[in-house]
Amino acid sequence: MKRRDAVRLLGAAALSPQAEAWARHDTALKGSASPRAPRGAGRLKQSVCRWPYRQIPLPELCRAALDIGLGGIDLLTRDEWDQVRQCGLVCSMAYAVNRRDFIATGFNDRANHAMLLRELEEALPLAARHGVPNIIAMFGNRRGKSDAEAIDNCVAGLNQIKGVAEAQGVTVCLELLNSKVDHADYQGDRTAFGVAVVKAVGSPRVRLLYDIYHMQIMEGDIIRTIRDNRDWIAHFHTGGVPGRHELDTTQELNWHAVAAAIADTGFPGFVAHEFVPTRDPLTSLREAAAVCNV
Repeated sequence: MKRRDAVRLLGAAALSPQAEAWARHDTALKGSASPRAPRGAGRLKQSVCRWPYRQIPLPELCRAALDIGLGGIDLLTRDEWDQVRQCGLVCSMAYAVNRRDFIATGFNDRANHAMLLRELEEALPLAARHGVPNIIAMFGNRRGKSDAEAIDNCVAGLNQIKGVAEAQGVTVCLELLNSKVDHADYQGDRTAFGVAVVKAVGSPRVRLLYDIYHMQIMEGDIIRTIRDNRDWIAHFHTGGVPGRHELDTTQELNWHAVAAAIADTGFPGFVAHEFVPTRDPLTSLREAAAVCNV
């Protein structure tokens, strides 16, 4: 199952913004289980995306994540936030809403702004109260728009929500996706496009979700791109190329080197595993966490 299908089924001062959000999460957990320090997690905080593991009940996935040494679960809806919090984990990336057209309907079209702003205005305070540091957002499908027009539209919309995000201490993360294999016509399919948007918005609470799987397909040159754009990235997703499978020797990237390059930038946020296992899911997840333990 691909994430777009899972979405349909669901209907980063003294501290950087991402590190500050993690501190806010600790405060928000009063009265519930405290987040464990991931065992052997090295310099990176790792988490796992929910949708490739939907066949595993969430409480079981949480227990496995804790045992592996992960710090959170990614891509959860509101009804799941407290479930992971009570297990001592963080929802490391949240959805604002359940919406079938979530990926295609983004900030690149001004006709979408009223709806997207309404969703985020409601979700950001809730995320802050539940110790959720990040909410995912999308650039949207191109539908004939030039990059220049789309960048202007995105900046106009995001400028209207950045104040709320800043006040709540929650980062709106716009995801970079490939338009070559998985998401035809998606406009935010290159790092330069995303950086142009978040740089123009100029808020520490509007940043990029850099999906390594997608950007390897579109651009390659992953390590240099991460180093050059470290200031604009708040979150990472993993996934092997080709096929979006395990981070192993069947894949064209050296994942240990990629993880080390991210850690070398001083990155304080989460690296979330978003690959589709082809073997025993939890064994594959444990192996991926070990590969990225730098």
